[in-house]
Amino acid sequence: MSNEIILNADLRIRTGTNKTREIRREDSMVPAIIYGNEQESKNIKVKLNELTKASKNELFYTQVLLIKLEGQEEKVVLKELQREPVKGKFLHADFQRVSGKTKLKVVVPFRFIGEDNCEGVKTDGGVIAKAMSEIEIACLAGNIPEAIEIDITNLMLHEAIRLTELKLPEGAEIPGLDAAHDQMVVSVNAPRVEAEIAPEGEATEEASDAKDDEGSADNPEESS
Repeated sequence: MSNEIILNADLRIRTGTNKTREIRREDSMVPAIIYGNEQESKNIKVKLNELTKASKNELFYTQVLLIKLEGQEEKVVLKELQREPVKGKFLHADFQRVSGKTKLKVVVPFRFIGEDNCEGVKTDGGVIAKAMSEIEIACLAGNIPEAIEIDITNLMLHEAIRLTELKLPEGAEIPGLDAAHDQMVVSVNAPRVEAEIAPEGEATEEASDAKDDEGSADNPEESS
């Protein structure tokens, strides 16, 4: 895995609402917890500046993270990050321990390759339509992809790529996916053609002429 994200943490002795407020205000840290993997939960606090920096990286929400705590390392994934509704200040973070054999459900973004050279666009003037930007997959914690790559270089006009056609990492799957729940991910569609709208005056004249014609047909005596 590239670009591993590391957070430094301390054990959190103080607990309770008032204490967590003090941690945020006086220590410039964010209360958090590490749990899971059949081990004892640990109340910790993470440095605010490190958490803020990590949160700006999209991998923070999908990849295995490394928390350094009292000379030891904990491999975890982020399960929840609570923010203050108005100002967005970090309130609390939940981290779940993982091992290489832990199977997780994570949301992974799509990475579209070959957009500039897509045959359906170059040859027929088609338009690329992306119906989905990410997907939830189940895979081993040690094998979480940064993104699922979809090559659309050879996609022709009116062709599409569906979920069942994706190439997933070894051992990964899309939960609940079958023929009945298959969805389109990306397609090349014909460009939209704007309908020609006659100028307002012309439209009025045409309507008037049509009405006159109808009137003449209904009243043959007037036309004679």
